[in-house]
Parts: sequence; C-alpha cells; structure tokens
Amino acid sequence: MEYPLPLPHQAGPRRVPSRHAVIAGGVVLLHLAALWAMQTGLIRRVVEAVVPVQVLSEFIEPPRPRVEPPPPVPRPMAPAAPRKMESPPPMPLAVADPTPAPNAPTGVLAPPTALPPMAAPTAPPRVELPSSDADYLQNPKPVYPAMSKRFGEQGQVVLRVLIGADGVAQKAEIRRSSGYDRLDHAALATVQRWRYVPGRRGGVPEAMWFNVPIHFVLE
Repeated sequence: MEYPLPLPHQAGPRRVPSRHAVIAGGVVLLHLAALWAMQTGLIRRVVEAVVPVQVLSEFIEPPRPRVEPPPPVPRPMAPAAPRKMESPPPMPLAVADPTPAPNAPTGVLAPPTALPPMAAPTAPPRVELPSSDADYLQNPKPVYPAMSKRFGEQGQVVLRVLIGADGVAQKAEIRRSSGYDRLDHAALATVQRWRYVPGRRGGVPEAMWFNVPIHFVLE
C-alpha cells in the first residue's frame, strides 16, 4: 500500500536563525579571513595591485626639508644728479669819471734818470800749460833699456805728470803704455827727474797736470 508524499506547502514548520546569531557569525568570519590574508600576504598583493607604485613611493618617501629662497639683493641707489650751479648775478660796470677829486694830490713827473753803464765782462785769465822743451832746462834724454834694445822693443809712452809751481814733478802716472814694461818704467823714471816750466794762470805760476810723451825708437 503506497502513501502519498507531502507537498512543500504541506511541510512542517521551518526554523529561522536569529539576527544576533547572524551578526556574530559574520564578525567571526571576517576575523578569520583577515588572519588568513595576513599570513598568506594577500592584503599586500591586493594593495600593490590596486595602488600604483608611484603612490606608494610618494607615501613612504620622507618629507623633504623646506628650502627658503635667498634674501633679495638690495639694488644700488642711482647717484643723485649734480645740482646745477647758479651763476652769480652780473656785477655793475664802473664808469670812468674824468673829473679829478677835489682833494687829489698833484705833482710833476720827473724825467727818468739814466742808468750807469754796465761794466764789460772781464775776460777769463790766460792759462799757460807747463813745458819741458825749454833749452835752459837741459833735461837728459830717456835711458833706453839694454834688454829692450836686445829684444827690439820700441814704442811711445804717454805720462801724466803733476808739475808744481816751482817746476818740479810732484806726481807721475802712465796714461798710455807702450806695451813693454821696461820701456814704461824707464819713461816714468825719466819724467820724475826732469825740470819743467811751470804752468801759469793769469801770469801767476800754478800747479797743473801735463801730458809728457816719451818715444823709444831703435836707430
């Protein structure tokens, strides 16, 4: 014998979960899902996939220090324009009055006096140089060194001699050499033994320097 199945609308009464149970179950599921995502790194992958890399780098990069602009450079002041000098007012011109003053002194102009004639410039005193050629001096000839004759040495020696006011040689030195020491020393000894006519300035004897040439010539 078969029994008919009950129809859906004929089923028994259905139990409906309460609202508090549903909320508590959802909270537990969310916590479990969050723990699982943290352990598997799912949250980091989701953030990297959703948020651009540039945004993350900008978010992680520390703030840059603030750079203050440099203070403005003061501009040099333009030089003040020079003040124009005002010319002084013109002075009044004086007008010559030909009428003499009543108390002006009067006089007579004297003729100019003649100046004394200027003295003619005096001529410089006459200078006479010393001399060794006077006949009365009887100066001997220079002694020709024997070694110089043997070796054929000859030439001219010029000596500078200081002749005193008495005609005596006070000092002598070789001004130009002959090229041979024997001839130079023989000439120097000769002029120191000679007598001279002293030099004169204005007719008065005076010590003077005088150049004396000595010739050594082989005959």
